[in-house]
Amino acid sequence: MAEFTLELNDDQKQVRDWLHGFAADVIRPAASEWDEREETPWPIIQEAAKVGIYSLDFYAQQFFDPTGLGIPMAMEELFWGDAGIALSIVGTGLAAVGVLANGTEEQIGTWIPQMYGDADDVKLAAFCSSEPDAGSDVASMRTRAVYDRAKDEWVLNGTKTWATNGGIANVHVVVAVVDPGLGSKGHASFIVPPNTPGLSQGQKFKKHGIRASHTAEVVLEDVRVPGHCLLGGKEKLDQRLARARERAASGGERVKNAAMATFEASRPSVGAMAVGTARAAYEVALDYAKTRTQFGRPIIDNQGVAFQLADMRTQIDAARLLVWRASWMAATGKPFTSAEGSMSKLYASETAKKVTAQAVQILGGNGFTREYPVERMHRDAAIYTIFEGTSEIQRLVIARTLSGMQIR
Repeated sequence: MAEFTLELNDDQKQVRDWLHGFAADVIRPAASEWDEREETPWPIIQEAAKVGIYSLDFYAQQFFDPTGLGIPMAMEELFWGDAGIALSIVGTGLAAVGVLANGTEEQIGTWIPQMYGDADDVKLAAFCSSEPDAGSDVASMRTRAVYDRAKDEWVLNGTKTWATNGGIANVHVVVAVVDPGLGSKGHASFIVPPNTPGLSQGQKFKKHGIRASHTAEVVLEDVRVPGHCLLGGKEKLDQRLARARERAASGGERVKNAAMATFEASRPSVGAMAVGTARAAYEVALDYAKTRTQFGRPIIDNQGVAFQLADMRTQIDAARLLVWRASWMAATGKPFTSAEGSMSKLYASETAKKVTAQAVQILGGNGFTREYPVERMHRDAAIYTIFEGTSEIQRLVIARTLSGMQIR
């Protein structure tokens, strides 16, 4: 078992510096353009694939880092470059995590490579869970999956929303209801292979931030997928549903649903994204405060500015430590007995919103213009307290875990 340490090893430092260089030289110079265009930055994704960042091998290496720090380190550096472009590069990873969390070894080996493609033929994947009437309230999900035993196929109908890469992805991972009587425990995840009839893109959203990342509805109309596209397989699903029914009847322990297994695994990574955005805004504000003069001296000479910067850096470092702790615990098999994954996502995302707002304030009027990047960073930071579990939901998860009560 890897020992906990706050010191990155030489290999990790090398990867961090390589990613930072890509973020500084390729992502950041293109950030403003793709934010304005509100389009998927294919040239940047292709460049990431060419150098090996957008690839199954790279993410596998980081995912299986025994310290657990590979993924959060990578997320922080890429999102330091730009949140919208970085999300376009890493968005496929959420679907991949969905397969890793719920799929068999054969499904993992079959589908995850198809989510990335290669440098000459880049592919994307999308994880589809939220619905127009079921965001935080996953029990209200309406997308249905009905098993056609005669053909060994599942038939999917419904509408998903807020799907990163939705409709333009090569592979879609869709969470659907298989047993409505079990609420959120009656959900399962399905692979929808490329070019499957009945799947289409609905509305593409014009967003406040992360504009370079494609977000859209996914419409499923009598979408038929083979039985082997049920993640985990039907035997495992039937066993899980039977246990859920027994526990529901006896008032026993809760059973995690398919979407929650994915989000639980990815929350520290989202926290790392938020840390990257916060750090970027802090660095811009620090440099500005050192060079901007008012009343004959740099504005950092004023305690009102200097103390803000001190608080910003302290909060960023604290957020990173929470993310690293949760990531290390997950990698070493230590249970989240106090909802440490949710803690990391909650604190880091709230820190990103606060730090980017302070950065805008320190830059004053300049911070309010698109001539300086903190305006964009502030818009981007708003998403961290919303997607993959709002801050309110994180607090609910933490409170329920600490108390053992079903707080509502």
